[in-house]
Amino acid sequence: MFVPQGWRHDLVGIDPAEQWSRMQAVAAHADAGSWESIWVYDHFHTVPAPSAEATHEAWSLMSAFGATTSRVRLGQMCTCMSYRNPAYLAKVAATVDIISGGRVEMGIGGGWYEHEWRAYGYGFPPVSERLARLDEGVQIMKQAWATGSATLEGKHYQVHGAIVRPLPLQPGGIPLWVAGGGEKVTLRIAAQYAQYTNFAGAPEAFDHKSSVLRDHCDRLGTDFAAITRSANYNVMIGSTEAEVEGGIRKLEERLRPYLGDAKAAEFTNEYRRPEALAAGTPEQIAERLTDMQRRGLDYGIFYFPNAAYDLEAVELFEREVMPHLA
Repeated sequence: MFVPQGWRHDLVGIDPAEQWSRMQAVAAHADAGSWESIWVYDHFHTVPAPSAEATHEAWSLMSAFGATTSRVRLGQMCTCMSYRNPAYLAKVAATVDIISGGRVEMGIGGGWYEHEWRAYGYGFPPVSERLARLDEGVQIMKQAWATGSATLEGKHYQVHGAIVRPLPLQPGGIPLWVAGGGEKVTLRIAAQYAQYTNFAGAPEAFDHKSSVLRDHCDRLGTDFAAITRSANYNVMIGSTEAEVEGGIRKLEERLRPYLGDAKAAEFTNEYRRPEALAAGTPEQIAERLTDMQRRGLDYGIFYFPNAAYDLEAVELFEREVMPHLA
């Protein structure tokens, strides 16, 4: 499950001094229960529009969660390759892996949020360059975690004997989740290097991306069956359809002072779309996700928009959905 960190305006109205305790409480709940992992987003500015509301930094949170949890694995969906030098990122991740006792996952992608790219002085290179950086960066990280040192004379990154010691605790290094559904490059990088992918979660789109991934694996000689396929789902759950609709309206009301009427309505309307597989009653959600399991979905990462305020939806999902998926 995702831990609220502000990116989706999911800490609004909470004093900044209290936000860490709210995030920590959600993480502790997951750690004490049956969740496999907790996740954050790697973003600096809020969505659907940049605002002055909090967005806490992903890898700082990774370190904090590593020190304050004991069981759940720790991921980011997904780290933007170009926001940090890959040798430096490999070092940070290795340190967090040691702090956490070997529980880090590396979600990595090319990045897309133009506003924050430009605001932080990264420019906004074309997608081909962002993906070329992703490719080189993944090579550097894998080399660093395998050998304790990295050297690459790439077009975008040049590292010469960058020492990454101590190594991550996990044998073979930190698992790589290559996120994104770009069919020519991103899924090729995933087929070549990743243990996990993360792409579209709607049935037909998932089937298509899976087929493309399989084709890349066949061409590269890698094992398609060894790659865990994951997708992200935004949850709006209620015992009845009327409760689900009430939850959407309540979320819209909370966001309206920060986003305005139109954007708040647009942002929350995603829970009413056909591809919103995790919006509905427990029976509806379980049926849809069971179908996705049959299609080859191995791993779902779930976002609860109200988690920082109460855990009612999380607990309903735990009781009445998760047993069908275990």
